Formats: sequence, C-alpha cells, structure tokens
Amino acid sequence: MGTCHCSRCRKAGASAIVFVKKDTLNWIKGKDNVQAFVPEAPYKYPRCFCKTCGTSLGEILSEEDSFPISANAFDDELPIKNGFHEHVNEKPSWYEICDPKDPSAKG
Repeated sequence: MGTCHCSRCRKAGASAIVFVKKDTLNWIKGKDNVQAFVPEAPYKYPRCFCKTCGTSLGEILSEEDSFPISANAFDDELPIKNGFHEHVNEKPSWYEICDPKDPSAKG
C-alpha cells in the first residue's frame, strides 16, 4: 500500500493505492460494470471506476502482472500500512505527509 501524489490520482480520489497481483484477483460479479477512462499522452494507464456508484477502482482491468487498486474501494479493513509515497514533487503544499517514516519507503 502506498500513496500516489500525482495530479491524476488525486483528482480521481484514489491516491491511497494497494498493489494487487493479477493472478490473485477473483472476480465474483460486477466486472461488466467497470468503465475505463483512457487518458491522452503522455499518460498511459487507464483509470477504472464503477459505472453504478462512481467508485474509483484504479487499474483493476489491467493486463499487467501487478497493478494498483484504490485502497478506498475495499469494504474490509486492510491488514497493511502505508509503505511508500510516489510523485511527492506533485503533492500540493497544503498536504503534509505524516505517516511514520518507513526506511523502505520511496520518495
């Protein structure tokens, strides 16, 4: 789990992300309800959301081996803590990173 501070993630309301391995994702239902927004260059990763409720889902339709999903999309508590920050140079000045510093954290 980490926090992406890029403008795209912040605007999607999905800056807290959890990386999921594709082979561990088990769709039960609702995949047909996911819509992807495909950005213009230089951005390359489509951002997904639920067509019914608008929940940001990160890159849940990705064909990559591992991809980010918005941490806020999970109903249950996650047994992990924030471990990194990326694109900190795009972070707004009003936001202060205040989670405990992890020696393995990026950024």
